[in-house]
Amino acid sequence: MLSVTPIPALSDNYIWLLRQDSSPAVCVVDPGESGPVIDHMVRESLTLESILITHHHPDHTGGLEALIKRYSPKVIGPDNPDIEGITDTVGEGDQVRVMGRLFDVFATPGHTLDHISFFAPGIPPLLFCGDTLFCAGCGRLFEGSPEQMHNALDRLAQLPEETLVFAGHEYTLANLTFASHADPDNPDVAQALAECQQAHELERPTLPSTIGRELKINPYFRLESDSVRQAAGNKGDNSHPLATFTTLREWKDRF
Repeated sequence: MLSVTPIPALSDNYIWLLRQDSSPAVCVVDPGESGPVIDHMVRESLTLESILITHHHPDHTGGLEALIKRYSPKVIGPDNPDIEGITDTVGEGDQVRVMGRLFDVFATPGHTLDHISFFAPGIPPLLFCGDTLFCAGCGRLFEGSPEQMHNALDRLAQLPEETLVFAGHEYTLANLTFASHADPDNPDVAQALAECQQAHELERPTLPSTIGRELKINPYFRLESDSVRQAAGNKGDNSHPLATFTTLREWKDRF
């Protein structure tokens, strides 16, 4: 059975560690720094077999050089020469087998142009989506267009509701605070915010989420709801889901 463990890194990143049963060989996703990974590996007597990379930002790739030097893992990621150390480039429509699970690769540009996500069907389905989809939010548009991000999110929203969503950052509290303004009539947001605040008080991760939960609390998944459209209408055009998305994302940037 595949287990997924969060390794906190930097100020608010999660490096996800995948392990099959009791095997010492593991995979990590988006190692923004090497120290926490190496500490975990040494403590648990593990060896690093592979790394998945979703995009080129340093807080997702900063640990690559040291991890490659120490473990010589396979490094699977987008076709971007700016990412040093990739051994297997993948993109839309490709499949990779990692820790006994077959992952589909989705192109999910928006946050960056090279952004990809890894989805494993099965029980349970798993999604490693970097900075595209967060719990109750989505990534800032550094390189891509609102249309690209809207399309990427719409695709992820179609995944099975039981899909576990492993995002790259612990942004849930800030996202839910915004969602309480962008979707003010949604009782699920209020409940999720209370649960998130309790998790923070107990110093517990709020991830993973699920697609089913995101459909209830993520305003970027609820662009056609009356609550979100009315809130967005006070800030700009909401005549089309893409326009509503654009308004919400710009509002969140200033929030």
